[in-house]
Amino acid sequence: MAPSTSNAPVALITGAGKGIGRAMTLGLLSKGMRVAAVDRDEQSLLALKHLANQSDQAECLELFTEDLTSFDAVSLVDRVQARLGSINILINNAGLGQGQVRSDYHRHPPKFYDVTSEQWLNAIAVNANAVFLLSQVVAKRMLGSGWGRIINVTTSLGTMLREGYCPYGPTKAAAEGLSAVMASDLAGSGVTVNVLIPGGIVNTPMIPGEAPFLREELIQPEAMLTPLYWLCSSDANHVTGLRFLANRWDDSLLAAEAAKLAGAPIGWKDLAVLPVTPKFKAH
Repeated sequence: MAPSTSNAPVALITGAGKGIGRAMTLGLLSKGMRVAAVDRDEQSLLALKHLANQSDQAECLELFTEDLTSFDAVSLVDRVQARLGSINILINNAGLGQGQVRSDYHRHPPKFYDVTSEQWLNAIAVNANAVFLLSQVVAKRMLGSGWGRIINVTTSLGTMLREGYCPYGPTKAAAEGLSAVMASDLAGSGVTVNVLIPGGIVNTPMIPGEAPFLREELIQPEAMLTPLYWLCSSDANHVTGLRFLANRWDDSLLAAEAAKLAGAPIGWKDLAVLPVTPKFKAH
């Protein structure tokens, strides 16, 4: 049984009811953390609670039914803190994928001009706006304690640019760029910002049954856990501004060595060229 103590770290995880979010929630509970599980699907949260009950971890889990297409970040964070205490770890995992456009998108990728305005707005609300809104509220509070973790689940860089992946790819690219800015703005504060992605297609409900894959050959959600545990640990206190591919994490290596092989700077910094900036006017 995982220990339940008042000073155990508190993690808020969005999209916690299924797939990667569920695996992360159960994984952090197994490490003795307290977890605020946020999802719009109440039934998936109740199923998560049932799984936590089976391993005697339910007392460390609190459920929050929230639709991230329209929510009040301050209110949500306040409610989490009222029930669990200050948030130490924020995992922006929720994602709205291409399945909202059409279930057979792998075989028949939609053109960007086929995507409705509602589908675009919903995707950017969940995949980008919610990341900004929650991170902004939580980061301000983390700064007061001088320690915190913000971990954003985006997607492979190729997926961001791939034909037929609007709105998912571009909206996840927005979260990727935001992550780089956040890491720079928080540098030296004790609050780190990193990106963690699977590195390929994952066996989750986001992939429709119509997808032309053998499910057992897909990356399994639990692949995210070992790098997640390391990012949440004190060993990663000075690790920020990086993106890690879970499928490249070698569990046979020491964590620091595995991180070197699986990590790279957030975004496209190897391509970035700073714009020419004129000198400031003298006062």
